[in-house]
Amino acid sequence: MTAHTQDPVYVTDALISQDIDAYLLKHQHKTMLRFITCGSVDDGKSTLIGRLLYDSKMIFEDQLASLEADSKVSGTQGGEIDFALLVDGLAAEREQGITIDVAYRFFATDKRKFIVADTPGHEQYTRNMVTGASTADLAVILIDARQGVLTQTRRHSYLVNLLGIKNIVLAVNKMDLVDYSAERFYEIVSDYSHFAKQIGMDSFLPIPISGLKGDNIVSRSPEMPWYQGPTLLGHLEEAPVSDTAMQDAPFRMAVQWVNRPHLDFRGFAGQISAGAVHPGDPVRVLPSGKTTTVKSIVTFDGDLHQAVAGQSVTLTFADEIDCSRGDVIVRADAPCEVADQFEATLVWMAEQEMLPGRPYLLKIGTQTVSATITEPKYEVNVNTMEHLASRTLGLNAIGVVNISTDRPVPFEAYADNPDLGGFILIDRMTNATIAAGMLHFALRRSQNIHWQSTDINRDAHAAQKNQRAKVVWFTGLSGSGKSTIANIVERKLHAMGKHTFLLDGDNVRHGLNRDLGFTDADRVENVRRVGEVAKLMTDAGLIVLTAFISPFRSERRMVRDMMAAGEFLEVYVDTPLDVAEARDVKGLYKKARSGQLKNFTGIDSPYEAPEQAELVVNTVALTAEEAADRVIAAILSQG
Repeated sequence: MTAHTQDPVYVTDALISQDIDAYLLKHQHKTMLRFITCGSVDDGKSTLIGRLLYDSKMIFEDQLASLEADSKVSGTQGGEIDFALLVDGLAAEREQGITIDVAYRFFATDKRKFIVADTPGHEQYTRNMVTGASTADLAVILIDARQGVLTQTRRHSYLVNLLGIKNIVLAVNKMDLVDYSAERFYEIVSDYSHFAKQIGMDSFLPIPISGLKGDNIVSRSPEMPWYQGPTLLGHLEEAPVSDTAMQDAPFRMAVQWVNRPHLDFRGFAGQISAGAVHPGDPVRVLPSGKTTTVKSIVTFDGDLHQAVAGQSVTLTFADEIDCSRGDVIVRADAPCEVADQFEATLVWMAEQEMLPGRPYLLKIGTQTVSATITEPKYEVNVNTMEHLASRTLGLNAIGVVNISTDRPVPFEAYADNPDLGGFILIDRMTNATIAAGMLHFALRRSQNIHWQSTDINRDAHAAQKNQRAKVVWFTGLSGSGKSTIANIVERKLHAMGKHTFLLDGDNVRHGLNRDLGFTDADRVENVRRVGEVAKLMTDAGLIVLTAFISPFRSERRMVRDMMAAGEFLEVYVDTPLDVAEARDVKGLYKKARSGQLKNFTGIDSPYEAPEQAELVVNTVALTAEEAADRVIAAILSQG
């Protein structure tokens, strides 16, 4: 099917030719329902959407003309060939890979406008299904009447329920292929009901349909007189939409930007995610907690006396208080929570597995903060609902984790407010979205732990030692010479009267990190702990030398970000793998090559060389003494 950019229209609506303004006004005030179709592969999603488009007569005029022309050329007539051609077009799109991603389609009836997201059925594209479901008010879960409830049916149902979609239609499709059997329909509904209880799904509406024949799609099927419920389209026209449901909740609006076109005006723009607001309402800005009242509600079409969930507006305040992008404006007497540690469900969407302790970017509402997964609690087996112990999550895995952010975040549980409880994780190095998440609640310890100020700070400690605190981070392959060079540097600094401490990778694993192995997740945690220790030592005014392979750029950047500007010196001990392997002082490469030592950096585990290290020392061209002298010169040049 050819892609089109113009809006679809009712080809049967005479109002278009008579009064276009009246036609547009008629459609402007209709509600909009977003829904998804999901389920296993070949359950008939594209056929169902084709039937909805065709039977509601919501196809493009030129598409209809094309279908009629094709019918004449082929010598056939009637609506069935037109529908078959439309479905063939949708199938062709699927075969070309278009529905590997989410395909969105628009149509309308006299009562309502619709956007339907056709989501892929393959397990490896679960992340795409989550994308489509994230903005949906309703889900149509298809089941092939011949196949019954399948693994992917369970997976998609679990995700739909997890994402808070309460209006769920169980469309038992291809009833024509089981002779419209009531017994088969009720057998499937019974099986699905049992699973729905397991996942906490409150209710669903089962409808027996045939997407190909049109049974119970737009009109009631004469083939199934035993079914007395609504048709699919009839239910879609009456289902509630999310904006309406959120209007009775307390007022919430995340600030998207501060609007200041001239000096006399300062407004705070965003989309209201819950509740209503009026001029004169007392409000609170989070996380600061500052309070004021709403002076006016400004829009392009003029000021409003009220704004409700779903509207994008600009608020002005009666007082000059601090408010910026990412802050959340709430009803003063009913604020949402603010915390920096949470329990959340994650749907992992990246090929690279999730690594606890690695810093990610967390985008929630209109703000982006730094976050780490502090503790994976369990992974969910969607077939059995078992909670499986897991240190990581792989592609399309679903798990419950604890997350810590670098600063307090205003939030609500996803079940109460998806806008303030849903988030995505972003890889700091590639800017790729790697996970979608839903916050459950703040961890109690985040409310009980407060930063304690002390009289003697890090500057005072460093001044007493007549030096500037610093972390000198040696990184490189095993056998590159990190520990040797670091040891010489510390010896020379000590002779100069400097106060130092050397943290060596092997030494730390005898105590602080004795519980860690050498998987990617353990390596991340190893560096995280060492980074925290190094930061504490710089608070004491010390020059801290660390000699760790630290193979991943992300973790080295995490430690850099812990430190003040100019207090982190990355030293890349650049030694080719063949040279490091030839040295093999500890015999580790030999063990790795023979398979006795798994996850060894440079052999079966990657090393990401620094791209912008402050200092690079090549141990092929330099002796250890010469390399140490260069490091000391770099330290002293920075103060």
